[in-house]
Amino acid sequence: MTRSPTHEPVLRGWLTLLRAPGVGPAAFRDLLARGIAPETASAASAATLRRMGFDEAARAWLQAPDAACIDADLDWVARPGNHALILSDPAYPELLRALPDAPPVLFVHGDPAVLTLPLLALVGSRNPTPGGRDNAAAFARHLATGGVGIVSGLALGIDAAAHEGALAAEGLTVAVLGHGLDRVYPAAHRDLAHRIAAGGGALVSEFPPGVPPRAENFPRRNRIISGLSLGVLVVEAAIRSGSLITARTAAEQGREVFAIPGSIHNPLARGCHRLIRQGAKLVETAADILEELGPLYLAGLEGRSGAETASAQETAETDPDYRRLLEALGHDPVSVDVVVDRSGLTPEAVSSMLLLLELQGVVESVPGGLFTRATRA
Repeated sequence: MTRSPTHEPVLRGWLTLLRAPGVGPAAFRDLLARGIAPETASAASAATLRRMGFDEAARAWLQAPDAACIDADLDWVARPGNHALILSDPAYPELLRALPDAPPVLFVHGDPAVLTLPLLALVGSRNPTPGGRDNAAAFARHLATGGVGIVSGLALGIDAAAHEGALAAEGLTVAVLGHGLDRVYPAAHRDLAHRIAAGGGALVSEFPPGVPPRAENFPRRNRIISGLSLGVLVVEAAIRSGSLITARTAAEQGREVFAIPGSIHNPLARGCHRLIRQGAKLVETAADILEELGPLYLAGLEGRSGAETASAQETAETDPDYRRLLEALGHDPVSVDVVVDRSGLTPEAVSSMLLLLELQGVVESVPGGLFTRATRA
């Protein structure tokens, strides 16, 4: 929901309630479940607010809110590229909306449409090994090439490598922040944040403008990182790591959890090894993840319009490289090496294109590591 004469009273009401002390996602859910529009709370009498279940501090705020503070929130939403999606907004991402503790208001800088695409969270240590950093960037790059957006937290280390990997592939990436979107933390990532939004991705937060980066905010934002995503990949993590909190939250949310194994001598591999012992899927390549996410990806496509679901076929018909690949592939099963020889494309390009086309139903994989055009393609 962006600011407009029609929507502003509703958004103002939600923002007023959002800033009320002691009011969180559960209170909004309770009102909605009882058929009460949250925006009506800001105009209700003390007696009505009491019946709604608000305590004294919340009632005092709602009867005399800081209008200048709410005006500042609305002014932020009115700026180019800024959005505030309320829980009842059709544009609010469905995967996140389904969570019992979904943020009542989601502040977005960039394109909110990216939040409805197939996304994978990629998280890990803030002080990774060089190999861990390289793995994060490589996995993000290949996944983004395969049509999967990358979600992370803009932190130092693995988070930054994940965002950079997606951007290097000209893919989409989402940064979930633990503070208001009127600032960037850490400040060293201000340019990275700008490139994420400018590249078609988004910066996201449940915290309104002006909220500083407090330590307690970051574990809380982890549920959004996993909640937006089909799954979570942990690259490197010590035993006591915030990334393991994200992985645990993902499992509780019913998301897939993936982990990259490492050396038994690397302390940053121990968190991943623990996850694998607990049932996380061990992955060695991006293809391992795409294979698992394929059915979930395709299920997400089922609810889209005919124009959107036809995009894969249109790409195959209009992009010269994809046409070359499909002509080289034919309808008889062949190996990747054969497609490379016939098309003249690089092995890396062929692998990435085959993964994307398989996810979108244009290509099928068959036993023996062979590929063929799908019957309907």
